Amino acid sequence: MSTSCSIYRNYQRPAEEELPVENLYRFTDSIAAADTASLGDLPWQELFTDPRLQELINHGLENNTDMQVALLRLDQTQARLTAAKLSFLPSVEFSPGLSVAKEGSSAAIKSYELPLAASWEIDIFGSLRNAKQEAKAAMLSQTAYKQAVRSQLIASIASGYFSLMALDEQVDISLETLDTWREQVRTMEALLKVGEETENAVTQARASLYELEASHNDLQRQQREAENALCTLLGMTPQAIARNTLADQQMPKETNTGVALRLLSKRPDVIQAEMTLAQAYYATNVARAAFYPRLTLSGSAGWTDDLGNAVANPGRWILQALASLAQPIFKRGELISDLRVAKDEEQIALLNYKQALLDAGREVNDALYASQSALRSLESHRRQCAELRRSVTTAEALYRTGNATYLELITARQSLLSARLNVVDDRLAALQAVVNLYQALGGGS
Repeated sequence: MSTSCSIYRNYQRPAEEELPVENLYRFTDSIAAADTASLGDLPWQELFTDPRLQELINHGLENNTDMQVALLRLDQTQARLTAAKLSFLPSVEFSPGLSVAKEGSSAAIKSYELPLAASWEIDIFGSLRNAKQEAKAAMLSQTAYKQAVRSQLIASIASGYFSLMALDEQVDISLETLDTWREQVRTMEALLKVGEETENAVTQARASLYELEASHNDLQRQQREAENALCTLLGMTPQAIARNTLADQQMPKETNTGVALRLLSKRPDVIQAEMTLAQAYYATNVARAAFYPRLTLSGSAGWTDDLGNAVANPGRWILQALASLAQPIFKRGELISDLRVAKDEEQIALLNYKQALLDAGREVNDALYASQSALRSLESHRRQCAELRRSVTTAEALYRTGNATYLELITARQSLLSARLNVVDDRLAALQAVVNLYQALGGGS
């Protein structure tokens, strides 16, 4: 009886000292560790202020197939929880029967039964209670999964939108560079005709132009594919996506992560892992309860007539009441094996829960460092662009006066093009790092 007391205990989260939450964040010098508020607490509408992006996110939340499947899965677990709650009530069954018997030339004998049967299991040792708690934990786990899908969807739409705008800017830079190169080739061809340019220099200029045209075509392909991928994510057929520019995007300057313990109650996949642990805990209790007796009250009432009389004139009433107490004695080790398996599943769920926290901490650390790194790279590449613009201007002036070769000019322009594309990549990386950090902190749920 003393060991059966544990069957009635509710699940308790493991103590903090048993969980890997201490020093989960490496960069304590750049965050306010004493503040529980974090970037993940912001509503997504406050983080993503672009009206067109907000419209896309709302459309995705309503039409994305993964989101719709998650909602249906949640509805299934809610139905199972309702069934588990109703298992405490008696079950009532109406099972009418009619039989006809005839022997030789004698008249047929008809008999019927119209019984109403009821059965009620008394939950003495918590089997039904733990099954209900397990179903509740499953419902909460599925709720967390739905939130994880929602958070992932918001982050994916935002990242796809930013990537699309970055490709727009890269296409514009490529087109601008192409126009400059085409003008340069026309100028060099004119100079070749009057003997002021060499055939080799013109050939190299044309070859560089063709390479730029191929790169521009590849960027346009990537642009179309990114647009199609975003449409698929939004649950609609491939079409043009209305969007703003990368320069219009505003992101918070402070990326506070709050305290690591916040992930326990905020991040959906961590919550889901904990609810899976709770399910395993109650499943273990159900396995323990199987060792104890089960008390069932049952009864039936109705009428029967085995003499062939009409229903309006029943032959006799039938009444029956029964109480049964079933105590398992020997089931070939089945109950012991079930309990052992349940305990092992509980330990596996606990390890998965701890791993989910470690994964969450790694993602927060990676996203935070990526954000800081992208901003540093962006500043360096902007300075590089400023210097390379001056270098191109100088190379053009020297080339026109014959004091620089065509190779020096083409090298300066290619370096500037590469640096401008790097600036776009850095701005995109900074935006995506904030999105990743927002999701890693449980935002968007």
